[in-house]
Amino acid sequence: MVFRPIGDQSDDWHAGLWTFVNAGICYPFQQTPNPVTINCMPVVFYRQSGRFIKNDTPARLLSPYAILFEVYLKTAHPLKADLLLVLVTLLAAAGWVFSKETLAGLPPLLFIGLRFMLAGLVLSVAVGGGWRGLGKEQWRDSVRVGSVMALAMVFWVLGLNSSTHLGESAFINSLAFILVPLLVRGLFGEPQPLFTWLALPIAVTGLGLLTLKGSVVLEQSQLLFMTAALLFAFHICLITRLAGKVPVLALSAIQLSMVGGLAMLGSVLFEAWPTSVDAEIWGWLLVSALVATSLRFLLQIYAQGLTSASHAALILTLEPVFTALLASIWFVERMSTAQLAGCTLVFVAMMVSRAPALMMALRNR
Repeated sequence: MVFRPIGDQSDDWHAGLWTFVNAGICYPFQQTPNPVTINCMPVVFYRQSGRFIKNDTPARLLSPYAILFEVYLKTAHPLKADLLLVLVTLLAAAGWVFSKETLAGLPPLLFIGLRFMLAGLVLSVAVGGGWRGLGKEQWRDSVRVGSVMALAMVFWVLGLNSSTHLGESAFINSLAFILVPLLVRGLFGEPQPLFTWLALPIAVTGLGLLTLKGSVVLEQSQLLFMTAALLFAFHICLITRLAGKVPVLALSAIQLSMVGGLAMLGSVLFEAWPTSVDAEIWGWLLVSALVATSLRFLLQIYAQGLTSASHAALILTLEPVFTALLASIWFVERMSTAQLAGCTLVFVAMMVSRAPALMMALRNR
């Protein structure tokens, strides 16, 4: 915790507004020697040698513009949360395009290994001193969940490598949202609301329209994405069990690093690496790792702290819709009537399964 005055060190500023800085987020308060409450946390300030300190931590200067910016970022405004989550969803959708472009010059496991190792490194730096607070049990649980995510990402990237239609693939992959309550029911015996069971036949019908296409034989990419969706659903089930037990940023960094490390191991064992890679491919890789992964995770963690989990989840379910739109623009993909109907039904199924969360989000607006 660091305490900083706004502006310069003049007496006017010393008698004015100060800020409480915790994890880089500032809250304004009036200087006082008495206990005050900031963001529901009691804090005691002391004046010593002309400076305000707490626990012998000296105050440090920060410009008033920087303070105002940090205070703005922390403002819990519904519209800001919505815009940030929409941006996160767009970045996730763009990640499909970036990944497909990168796969034109890199083997799938090598690509996903490099992408997630780089992204994991960025998030690890962001965690900073938070690593010291993790215990053995937290590390063990995080590594376990990261291993499941790694397996899911392997099937995802293999499916993406052989896919000929990104929009369709994104909707198949989004079935993970519908499979989660079914797995929770089957694995943990927790009862599920009626909406879950109402969504199931809708989703199955939509999946049939997307995959069968007049034949009972599924394409390789479709089987891979269906397997990935099941593993992602299992991963979400495990993540919910860790809620509150491991800091979100540290958990994300561990998961990304696990995906990168295990994918790189698989690439070393099973893939032939190219002798040369075009600069354009490296560019797509960097954008995929830094923008579609690192930046996306950081923004998502921050934005979810500004709104309810149910509301955030509803916006994030738009990922397949945005993916299909971007694919139609970038790759000039077109959907048949059956594919459009299938995508629509899958999306409707996601909304039906999340009807309680939707109603809660609408009540809280």
